[in-house]
Amino acid sequence: MVQGVTVRRRPDRCTRVDSHGVSLAVWEWGDAAAPPILFAHGGFDFAGTYDSFAPLIADAGWRVVCWDARGHGDSDHADLYSWEADQRDAVAVMDHIGPDPIPVLGHSKGGGLLLNVADALPHRVSHLINIDGLPSRRGWPDMSDRDRTSLRADAVAEWLDHRRATVDAIRKPGTIDELARRRRRMNPRLDLDWLRYLVPIGAYESDDGWRWKIDPSMRMGGVGPWQPEWSMMRLPGLGMPVLGILGLAVEVMGWGTLPSDVVPNLPEGARFVPLEGVGHFVHIEQPELVAEMVLDFLP
Repeated sequence: MVQGVTVRRRPDRCTRVDSHGVSLAVWEWGDAAAPPILFAHGGFDFAGTYDSFAPLIADAGWRVVCWDARGHGDSDHADLYSWEADQRDAVAVMDHIGPDPIPVLGHSKGGGLLLNVADALPHRVSHLINIDGLPSRRGWPDMSDRDRTSLRADAVAEWLDHRRATVDAIRKPGTIDELARRRRRMNPRLDLDWLRYLVPIGAYESDDGWRWKIDPSMRMGGVGPWQPEWSMMRLPGLGMPVLGILGLAVEVMGWGTLPSDVVPNLPEGARFVPLEGVGHFVHIEQPELVAEMVLDFLP
């Protein structure tokens, strides 16, 4: 159990980036003239969940850039959400940073997302760091209970019915402590003090309490013929340096991935570090340890 967070610092800057009509909140830690590194957060998270980790990388001389995914944090909500839309958003933020190849780092869903971006646009990615974002067939929290291997009409209709039913929905209000405790059901290894710290960042206050900024129409899983382990299948073909970090303690939001799932798929020369006694949120439980590994890996 993590007992506390040694570093907490809000980003130094925030700007807006347009991604095909969706306005994204882009946050930065560190000197604006420093070499950039792009971060991507996990599903149902937001850039502020890096407040204990990003400052360690920024203080070592990097410009850390992270965006709130569409429907998360301070970015716009969208009519529909998809894996492909998230990839387009990632490229829009990369274009905002500049044309040169840069290191990228992703946690959980963000790790799988940037793995796909690195596979599709290898000339834009100099180094790939994946923090507990290597899915296997053992399960993935951002997918529905069944595997979808075809785009069935009934599945699409059910998903669209859900979207229509939630178009005017709002999230349940609560106090800061109540929202922190709700989040802890999905993040049981994280300290309540840290979760309370996140509430005023990832939630907004109204007359009847605080509500998470996550679009209430979003739910675990998307729509379409896509399975998370397909990201793992792209891993062997990557040509840039790769660092994979995997927490081995099993928890609700984890992927259930084992080292035996990852090792056969590692590209030549990749570094892979499985960590005992650490859960899915490796960079929050052990920020200094993970920062040390990342900084040793970066050029």
